[in-house]
Amino acid sequence: MSQCLEQAWAGIDAGKAHHWAAVVDAAGATVWSKKISNDESEIVAAIAEICELAATVHWAIDISGTSAALLLALLAAHGQQAVYVPGRTVNRMAGAYRGEAKTDARDAYVIAETARMRRDFTSIDVPAQLAADLGLLTAHRTDLIADRVRVINRLRDVLTGIFPALERAFDYSAHKGALVLLTGCQTPDAIRRRGHTRLTGWLARRRVRNAEQVAATALEAAQAQHATLPGQDVAAGIVADLARQILDLDERIKHLDARIRETFRAHPQASIIESLPGMGPILGAEFVVAAGELAAYADAGHLASAAGLVPVPRDSGRRTGNLHRPQRYSRRLRRIFYLSAQTSIIRDGPNRDFYLKKRGEGLKHVQAVIALARRRVNVLWALLRDNRIFTPTQPVTQTA
Repeated sequence: MSQCLEQAWAGIDAGKAHHWAAVVDAAGATVWSKKISNDESEIVAAIAEICELAATVHWAIDISGTSAALLLALLAAHGQQAVYVPGRTVNRMAGAYRGEAKTDARDAYVIAETARMRRDFTSIDVPAQLAADLGLLTAHRTDLIADRVRVINRLRDVLTGIFPALERAFDYSAHKGALVLLTGCQTPDAIRRRGHTRLTGWLARRRVRNAEQVAATALEAAQAQHATLPGQDVAAGIVADLARQILDLDERIKHLDARIRETFRAHPQASIIESLPGMGPILGAEFVVAAGELAAYADAGHLASAAGLVPVPRDSGRRTGNLHRPQRYSRRLRRIFYLSAQTSIIRDGPNRDFYLKKRGEGLKHVQAVIALARRRVNVLWALLRDNRIFTPTQPVTQTA
């Protein structure tokens, strides 16, 4: 097919098994629409067909995750750049077109039309190998952390049903010794039968820190309950199994953290990112994934805006100066800067001094941490731009 258009807009409704692509011309008329399997040969053929329709094709897609990884990689390999159109935007725009049926073809058309009429969508960059590795590792870590929280909540719920005093005695999200205890003893009778000496020895052989104190706390809880509750034996088995699951997850997360640390430190600017107080290898790895290339940000303000740390005005009528958090920003990037800022104020230094200054001005804790996070964006951006390590004091510049 010979080229007959100067420009065309291709909208892709991405999915796991297949995608639907629709192409519109400058007037918004559909010139191509087809279902494409998530298969390399079919995607390459579709890209070739679409590129023959126009001299310039503007690509837009509603998913930038794993479902679209192959598609985005093939687009990049063919010199094509795609922009990300959020699903919420697609849903809102769909109301402006005739028909209420929701189909892949209609969604793809709406995506193409939205990209044709708007020029403010973010480009999707296919990550380099290191960024891709960190993206997979940090995403897996997030899943494991979520699994751990879920299992801990389940354990506390079951344990409360048979032994509430022991459930209150320990923080199972942070106390490994308490979890080891539950793999062997889950009921008041079991703990009392062991006794302090035997229980201490049993815990010590399993390398539990402060085994004597853990045993004493467990015995104190056991002395507070002598009633046997319905379903106790079955629940005890479930508690032991859940405790083992949490300990196993802890080991998996520990090994994963070591791998993330090793992979992150292969980044050429890892030492610079880690030098900023509060920004360890895990948050540093997440920053590399969430922020992408520094060249994408013209200045520190653009990076702060991407993280949702630059308030936008929402004035109406006589109301002015009404500043709010923007609706479009990277939640992950904001979380990274917030958590690192919160960690940085634990120790004395310029970060803590700035935080205390803001508290002295009347800001609440969260407001002061956000203000610090915004300031730290400027610092980190300058460090990465100048390729230098963070120092608590302003570096001295030598003059000729």
